[in-house]
Amino acid sequence: MATPLSASRVCLRAGRTAASLSARHSRALSLPAGRCYITTSTGSNLQFRLDERTAHSSLDLFKKDTGIIYRMLGLDPSHVPNNPERFRDWAVVFGDEKIGSGRHYWEVTIKKSQEFRLGVAEALMSRDDCVGTNSSSWVFGYAQRKWFAMTSNKIVPVTLVGKPDRVGILLDYEAGLLGLVDIEKPRIIHSIRAQFKAPVCPAFGLWDGELLTHSGLEEPEGLK
Repeated sequence: MATPLSASRVCLRAGRTAASLSARHSRALSLPAGRCYITTSTGSNLQFRLDERTAHSSLDLFKKDTGIIYRMLGLDPSHVPNNPERFRDWAVVFGDEKIGSGRHYWEVTIKKSQEFRLGVAEALMSRDDCVGTNSSSWVFGYAQRKWFAMTSNKIVPVTLVGKPDRVGILLDYEAGLLGLVDIEKPRIIHSIRAQFKAPVCPAFGLWDGELLTHSGLEEPEGLK
Protein backbone atom coordinates (compact mmCIF):
# COMPACT_ATOMS: atom_id res chain seq x y z
CA MET A 1 0.00 0.00 0.00
CA ALA A 2 1.34 3.41 -0.91
CA THR A 3 2.12 5.83 1.88
CA PRO A 4 -0.43 8.67 2.34
CA LEU A 5 2.07 11.29 1.22
CA SER A 6 3.81 9.40 -1.53
CA ALA A 7 5.50 11.60 -4.11
CA SER A 8 3.31 10.17 -6.86
CA ARG A 9 0.16 11.22 -4.94
CA VAL A 10 1.04 14.75 -3.96
CA CYS A 11 2.57 15.50 -7.37
CA LEU A 12 -0.40 14.20 -9.36
CA ARG A 13 -1.55 16.60 -12.07
CA ALA A 14 -3.08 15.80 -15.46
CA GLY A 15 -1.97 12.17 -15.23
CA ARG A 16 1.69 12.98 -14.57
CA THR A 17 3.61 11.66 -11.55
CA ALA A 18 6.90 12.32 -9.81
CA ALA A 19 8.28 9.19 -11.43
CA SER A 20 7.62 10.58 -14.87
CA LEU A 21 9.31 13.79 -13.83
CA SER A 22 12.46 12.05 -12.70
CA ALA A 23 12.76 10.43 -16.10
CA ARG A 24 12.68 13.76 -17.84
CA HIS A 25 15.62 16.01 -18.42
CA SER A 26 14.87 19.33 -16.71
CA ARG A 27 16.00 22.45 -18.44
CA ALA A 28 16.52 25.94 -17.09
CA LEU A 29 14.16 28.66 -18.19
CA SER A 30 15.47 31.47 -20.35
CA LEU A 31 13.31 34.56 -19.95
CA PRO A 32 12.99 36.76 -23.02
CA ALA A 33 14.66 40.14 -22.91
CA GLY A 34 12.46 42.78 -21.33
CA ARG A 35 10.23 40.21 -19.59
CA CYS A 36 12.01 39.89 -16.25
CA TYR A 37 10.70 40.00 -12.70
CA ILE A 38 10.73 43.05 -10.47
CA THR A 39 13.58 43.08 -7.97
CA THR A 40 12.43 43.61 -4.43
CA SER A 41 14.05 45.72 -1.73
CA THR A 42 15.86 44.04 1.15
CA GLY A 43 13.28 45.20 3.72
CA SER A 44 10.82 42.89 5.46
CA ASN A 45 7.66 44.40 3.93
CA LEU A 46 7.73 42.39 0.74
CA GLN A 47 4.82 43.21 -1.57
CA PHE A 48 3.92 41.03 -4.52
CA ARG A 49 1.07 40.00 -6.76
CA LEU A 50 0.63 36.72 -8.59
CA ASP A 51 2.15 36.74 -12.06
CA GLU A 52 -0.46 35.72 -14.65
CA ARG A 53 2.33 35.04 -17.16
CA THR A 54 3.42 32.06 -15.05
CA ALA A 55 -0.05 30.71 -14.15
CA HIS A 56 -1.06 27.27 -15.39
CA SER A 57 -4.22 27.23 -17.49
CA SER A 58 -6.21 25.58 -14.65
CA LEU A 59 -5.61 28.56 -12.36
CA ASP A 60 -7.64 31.78 -12.40
CA LEU A 61 -6.37 34.90 -10.63
CA PHE A 62 -8.74 37.17 -8.71
CA LYS A 63 -8.81 40.05 -6.21
CA LYS A 64 -6.29 42.14 -8.15
CA ASP A 65 -4.01 39.14 -8.70
CA THR A 66 -3.58 38.31 -5.01
CA GLY A 67 -5.75 35.16 -5.09
CA ILE A 68 -5.94 31.99 -7.16
CA ILE A 69 -8.81 29.57 -7.87
CA TYR A 70 -8.33 26.05 -9.18
CA ARG A 71 -10.58 25.04 -12.09
CA MET A 72 -10.65 21.26 -12.56
CA LEU A 73 -11.05 21.49 -16.31
CA GLY A 74 -9.38 24.85 -16.76
CA LEU A 75 -8.69 26.41 -20.11
CA ASP A 76 -7.35 24.61 -23.13
CA PRO A 77 -3.59 25.34 -22.91
CA SER A 78 -3.71 26.45 -26.53
CA HIS A 79 -6.12 29.24 -25.50
CA VAL A 80 -3.69 30.98 -23.15
CA PRO A 81 -0.73 33.08 -24.33
CA ASN A 82 2.19 30.79 -25.05
CA ASN A 83 5.31 32.03 -23.33
CA PRO A 84 8.27 30.31 -21.65
CA GLU A 85 7.32 31.66 -18.22
CA ARG A 86 4.04 29.71 -18.01
CA PHE A 87 3.69 26.34 -16.29
CA ARG A 88 2.23 24.05 -18.92
CA ASP A 89 1.87 20.74 -17.03
CA TRP A 90 1.42 21.67 -13.37
CA ALA A 91 -1.04 23.88 -11.50
CA VAL A 92 1.60 26.35 -10.32
CA VAL A 93 1.92 30.14 -10.27
CA PHE A 94 4.73 32.45 -9.09
CA GLY A 95 4.64 35.81 -7.38
CA ASP A 96 5.96 38.74 -9.42
CA GLU A 97 8.84 39.60 -7.08
CA LYS A 98 12.36 38.25 -7.33
CA ILE A 99 14.17 37.94 -3.98
CA GLY A 100 17.95 37.83 -3.79
CA SER A 101 18.57 38.98 -0.23
CA GLY A 102 16.96 39.92 3.05
CA ARG A 103 14.33 38.56 5.42
CA HIS A 104 10.73 38.55 4.18
CA TYR A 105 7.31 37.53 5.47
CA TRP A 106 3.89 36.99 3.90
CA GLU A 107 0.69 35.12 4.74
CA VAL A 108 -1.75 32.94 2.82
CA THR A 109 -5.43 32.25 3.54
CA ILE A 110 -5.84 28.51 3.00
CA LYS A 111 -9.28 27.78 4.49
CA LYS A 112 -10.91 27.14 1.09
CA SER A 113 -8.41 24.54 -0.14
CA GLN A 114 -7.57 20.97 0.81
CA GLU A 115 -4.57 20.46 -1.49
CA PHE A 116 -1.90 23.06 -2.08
CA ARG A 117 1.78 24.02 -1.77
CA LEU A 118 3.31 27.25 -0.48
CA GLY A 119 6.93 28.33 -0.58
CA VAL A 120 9.59 29.70 -2.89
CA ALA A 121 11.29 28.64 -6.10
CA GLU A 122 14.12 29.95 -8.20
CA ALA A 123 12.77 32.49 -10.66
CA LEU A 124 14.34 30.54 -13.53
CA MET A 125 13.11 27.14 -12.39
CA SER A 126 12.13 24.78 -15.20
CA ARG A 127 8.47 25.18 -16.14
CA ASP A 128 8.39 21.43 -16.86
CA ASP A 129 8.62 20.69 -13.12
CA CYS A 130 6.24 21.00 -10.18
CA VAL A 131 7.30 22.98 -7.12
CA GLY A 132 8.84 20.67 -4.54
CA THR A 133 10.04 18.06 -7.03
CA ASN A 134 13.43 19.59 -7.78
CA SER A 135 16.38 21.26 -6.05
CA SER A 136 15.18 24.69 -7.26
CA SER A 137 12.06 24.86 -5.08
CA TRP A 138 11.20 24.60 -1.39
CA VAL A 139 7.58 24.26 -0.26
CA PHE A 140 5.19 23.34 2.51
CA GLY A 141 2.23 21.34 1.30
CA TYR A 142 -1.12 20.06 2.49
CA ALA A 143 -2.86 16.96 1.08
CA GLN A 144 -5.06 14.21 2.52
CA ARG A 145 -5.39 16.30 5.71
CA LYS A 146 -1.67 16.15 6.37
CA TRP A 147 1.14 18.72 6.13
CA PHE A 148 4.58 18.07 4.70
CA ALA A 149 7.76 19.89 3.71
CA MET A 150 9.16 19.11 0.29
CA THR A 151 12.21 19.80 -1.87
CA SER A 152 14.09 17.68 -4.42
CA ASN A 153 11.06 15.35 -4.45
CA LYS A 154 11.74 14.39 -0.82
CA ILE A 155 8.82 14.61 1.62
CA VAL A 156 9.13 15.27 5.35
CA PRO A 157 5.90 15.06 7.40
CA VAL A 158 5.02 18.18 9.40
CA THR A 159 3.06 17.37 12.56
CA LEU A 160 1.01 19.30 15.12
CA VAL A 161 -0.32 21.91 12.67
CA GLY A 162 -4.02 21.17 12.19
CA LYS A 163 -5.82 23.18 9.51
CA PRO A 164 -5.79 26.90 10.37
CA ASP A 165 -7.57 29.39 8.14
CA ARG A 166 -4.34 31.27 7.47
CA VAL A 167 -0.59 30.60 7.77
CA GLY A 168 2.58 32.63 7.40
CA ILE A 169 5.71 32.07 5.33
CA LEU A 170 9.05 33.42 6.53
CA LEU A 171 12.05 33.58 4.20
CA ASP A 172 15.54 34.48 5.39
CA TYR A 173 17.61 34.41 2.22
CA GLU A 174 21.09 34.75 3.71
CA ALA A 175 20.38 32.33 6.57
CA GLY A 176 18.97 29.78 4.12
CA LEU A 177 15.71 29.39 6.01
CA LEU A 178 12.11 28.96 4.91
CA GLY A 179 9.62 28.72 7.77
CA LEU A 180 5.96 27.79 8.07
CA VAL A 181 4.45 30.14 10.65
CA ASP A 182 1.57 29.70 13.07
CA ILE A 183 0.27 33.28 13.01
CA GLU A 184 -1.78 32.88 16.20
CA LYS A 185 1.18 32.17 18.53
CA PRO A 186 3.21 33.35 16.54
CA ARG A 187 5.88 30.68 16.06
CA ILE A 188 7.70 28.76 13.36
CA ILE A 189 6.03 25.36 13.09
CA HIS A 190 8.59 23.83 10.76
CA SER A 191 11.58 25.12 8.83
CA ILE A 192 13.38 24.05 5.68
CA ARG A 193 17.11 24.71 5.49
CA ALA A 194 18.52 25.54 2.08
CA GLN A 195 21.47 27.17 0.39
CA PHE A 196 19.90 29.66 -1.98
CA LYS A 197 22.16 30.25 -4.96
CA ALA A 198 19.86 32.28 -7.21
CA PRO A 199 16.97 34.75 -6.82
CA VAL A 200 13.70 33.13 -5.74
CA CYS A 201 10.01 34.01 -6.10
CA PRO A 202 7.01 33.24 -3.90
CA ALA A 203 5.59 30.02 -5.37
CA PHE A 204 2.18 28.35 -5.12
CA GLY A 205 0.70 25.05 -6.27
CA LEU A 206 -3.07 24.51 -6.08
CA TRP A 207 -5.20 21.44 -6.84
CA ASP A 208 -8.40 22.29 -5.00
CA GLY A 209 -10.40 25.40 -4.03
CA GLU A 210 -8.62 28.72 -3.69
CA LEU A 211 -5.80 30.58 -1.94
CA LEU A 212 -5.48 34.26 -1.07
CA THR A 213 -2.08 35.88 -0.52
CA HIS A 214 -1.33 38.76 1.87
CA SER A 215 1.94 40.63 1.38
CA GLY A 216 3.36 43.95 2.55
CA LEU A 217 3.15 42.69 6.16
CA GLU A 218 5.47 43.24 9.09
CA GLU A 219 7.15 40.10 10.40
CA PRO A 220 5.53 39.10 13.72
CA GLU A 221 7.69 39.71 16.77
CA GLY A 222 9.39 36.74 18.36
CA LEU A 223 10.15 34.64 15.25
CA LYS A 224 13.70 33.31 15.19
